[in-house]
Amino acid sequence: MAELSDLELLAELGVDMTPEVQRTLTPLQERIVAGFEEIQRFVAVHGRLPRHGEDRDIFERLYAVRLDQLRNMPEARELLTPLDADGILDGATTAAAPAALDDEALLAELGIVGGSDADITRLRHVSSRADKRAAEEIANREPCVDFDNFRNLFERVQADLKAGARQAKVLEQTEVTLAEIQPGNFFIVGGQLAYIAASTEDFVTQYERKDRRVRVIYDNGTEATVLSRSFQKALYRDDTARRITEVSAGPLFGDVAEPDDLASGTIYVLRSKSAHPYVEQHRELIHKIGVTGQPVVSRIANARNDPTFLLADVEIIAQYKLYNINRSKLEGLIHRALAPARLDLSAGDRFGKSVQPREWFLIPFAAIDELVTRISDGTVTEYHYDRAQARFIRA
Repeated sequence: MAELSDLELLAELGVDMTPEVQRTLTPLQERIVAGFEEIQRFVAVHGRLPRHGEDRDIFERLYAVRLDQLRNMPEARELLTPLDADGILDGATTAAAPAALDDEALLAELGIVGGSDADITRLRHVSSRADKRAAEEIANREPCVDFDNFRNLFERVQADLKAGARQAKVLEQTEVTLAEIQPGNFFIVGGQLAYIAASTEDFVTQYERKDRRVRVIYDNGTEATVLSRSFQKALYRDDTARRITEVSAGPLFGDVAEPDDLASGTIYVLRSKSAHPYVEQHRELIHKIGVTGQPVVSRIANARNDPTFLLADVEIIAQYKLYNINRSKLEGLIHRALAPARLDLSAGDRFGKSVQPREWFLIPFAAIDELVTRISDGTVTEYHYDRAQARFIRA
């Protein structure tokens, strides 16, 4: 048998020696791939395709629109098919197919800004792989279509700042944690008041760090969907950035006790991370309100094993310090005032018995904040909660 050359020997062994063609993606293709990867992450977490609907999370609605548009783009299908191991592109559209869009509108739906100054390196919602390797910037802002739902919140915070009930604290680089960049908190960044309105679940980035996307509403009627770490970096880069403290409504809930005051606990407001369908659908409105004499972080440490917390982790939305107050009587007052908004939820205990927690309410945080103020200034008995209007009205 003739001696084989190295190449012939490799060929006999089934080794393909054809040089691999290095494929270079354009910036537009990079963004299409990155946008599709976000949809894949959603499917991996939720076990289903994103869906349209006003009752859906804003991020899910964004992914649903993006998926419909990718399915209708032959060039996108050709690019993404090798990456689509789960057949996401082959499924039925998530709703009635939207009307055909022109090139500019289609790029806008995919998160790429159009117009006379269009530049495919400018981005909304979708980050390219190259962008992710660099420090991520705050996404372009766009009009907030439901700003009327937040207008009263901004007006109240402005009034609280003028009255001294809240403070705008200067930030040091070590002070702002990702845990603080959560729904319900206010900041000043770029000279504007910013409200964290919503958040996705945590996910792990390619750098093995936890992150999540947050919806940020600004007092000028705009909004942005950003990574929480990107928002954190924006705060650090802004020398004028401030963290707005929680309400401090006089000595009853003050941050600083007088010499003869006795600390008696904390009112806490929590939001559940339960995967229960009803809780998922109304997560931003379902709150647990209670009073505790121990640190709140200690109170919620075992939440996922406690039926009182719906056997799920929770996030802290607000805390109000108490001085010289009878905790049990105050908690009873709060729960009576919020009785019209109490939720009929149940969870099983470790012995298989059904438990119905009494501290969960379907109520916007702004109304909770108002209730605490009413208790502090003594006017709480003059008002009652109207569930239909989702606010307190004079009795």
